[in-house]
Amino acid sequence: MKVSGVGRFGLSLAVLVAGAAGAVGCRDSQAGASQASPAASSSAAPEVKDVVLAGVDTSSMTPRERHIWSGLVSSVLAPCPDAPIPVAQCVQEKRACPACTQAAKWVARAVRAGASDSQIEHAYRERFDPSAVKTLPIDGSPSRGPEDAPVTIVEFADFECPHCAAAVPLIDAIMQVHAGKVRLVYKTFTLPFHTRGEPAARAALAAGLQGRFWEMEHLLFERQQHLEDADLERYAQMLRLDLPRWKADVNSPAVSDAIVKAHKLGEDINLRGTPAIFINGRELDVENDESLEERVAGELGVPPITEVPRDDRSSEAAPPGSGAGHP
Repeated sequence: MKVSGVGRFGLSLAVLVAGAAGAVGCRDSQAGASQASPAASSSAAPEVKDVVLAGVDTSSMTPRERHIWSGLVSSVLAPCPDAPIPVAQCVQEKRACPACTQAAKWVARAVRAGASDSQIEHAYRERFDPSAVKTLPIDGSPSRGPEDAPVTIVEFADFECPHCAAAVPLIDAIMQVHAGKVRLVYKTFTLPFHTRGEPAARAALAAGLQGRFWEMEHLLFERQQHLEDADLERYAQMLRLDLPRWKADVNSPAVSDAIVKAHKLGEDINLRGTPAIFINGRELDVENDESLEERVAGELGVPPITEVPRDDRSSEAAPPGSGAGHP
């Protein structure tokens, strides 16, 4: 999840720590002066007893960190819209809101990272508030998995990005482990310094018009160092596509329109790196957030699988799914 070796954007724990040290971006001095310090906020708040929550390990915390964490989870609201109660109460009462435990763990990591109360509360809203969910149009995009799956993963990816290639087997494994419960939607988003990213995207979308998007997607990522025009044509031949039709579709209005729309959507939601992964409309920062498996399992309301198996299938075989691959 990096661009030119720099960690991706977002309200991550790393950003919170850097912000606490005054190292991130330009800040309005007047706005900063008007904010109460964490110490002042703590002194003004009512005394909160330390809490213990099942499934949340706080043993590595100092007494002060545990007290700060207890205050936060006793005040911020649970992430489920039908549970307007604090996170701690949600977990203690074993409410039917599996995201509560994940939220409590997230707050614990933020506290251990050294972020202030106000920073954590702001980032928490971005991560867990239902209003922060993005509506991402998916009609016409390549997809696999049931259309009515309870979890939809939307991935913005660049065929020339090594981090996107590294994400392929992990996403395949998630689709395998939670078969029938997850839908994957692919959006092309080529970064400007990747000159072969768009030709590769065109090759994949054109293959999708013949029902072979995912096979081509796997081939392109597996052979990422070989994306010249001759390579792309060879991959089309390997997949036994109708070659004249594929060549015509590569530069067709339908494929061009799909690429332009996906890229504009990425710009509209301020993407600055790839892969950008959204689970049910909420972005995942895999460097500093929970893992993809933890997020998907949380959305499904099941315990996460501790070791997600790698999917070793060859790209010659079609990944399971609907077969839809039309731009």
